[in-house]
Amino acid sequence: MIRRLLCALLFASACAFAQPPAGAVDLLDDPKPLGSGEMRWFGLKLYDATLWASGGRYQPDGGFALSLRYARDFDGVRLARASIDEIRRLGERDDAKIARWHEVLARVFPDVKAGEVITGVKLADGSARFFHQGRALPAVDDRALSDAFFAIWLDPRTREPALRAKLLAEAGQAR
Repeated sequence: MIRRLLCALLFASACAFAQPPAGAVDLLDDPKPLGSGEMRWFGLKLYDATLWASGGRYQPDGGFALSLRYARDFDGVRLARASIDEIRRLGERDDAKIARWHEVLARVFPDVKAGEVITGVKLADGSARFFHQGRALPAVDDRALSDAFFAIWLDPRTREPALRAKLLAEAGQAR
């Protein structure tokens, strides 16, 4: 009985995350999952990530969504700061731009609880739309910020190349 209940629960949770996330359904044409993986920091699981793309074809300029299902609680300011730290690590050196981007991301990201999902959708025009638990968050219309933000996971210089490879696995772009 317990085994059946566990199997049913695992199946239900797998199916729930196999559906395109909020935003991707409305903003992308035929979103398909490309790959997924988990992010760990010193052995602690931070989140599960899934990459979706229009028609199942990844285009770096847009037409994809990245969903993060958090494994622990984080406040929005910390998420914005961590994003800016990674953007800086990837090469952005303009301090005025960094400060402006930090303000934007601090307005976008809410506090999250374990199990909650934030999805970022990068559109072909370079803008990004964000969703928390299906609810729309402030948009990012700055193409350079949008590019820099998604580069945290998808740029070849990412801090987590194994996660990048898993996200891009079905796109054949993980190299």
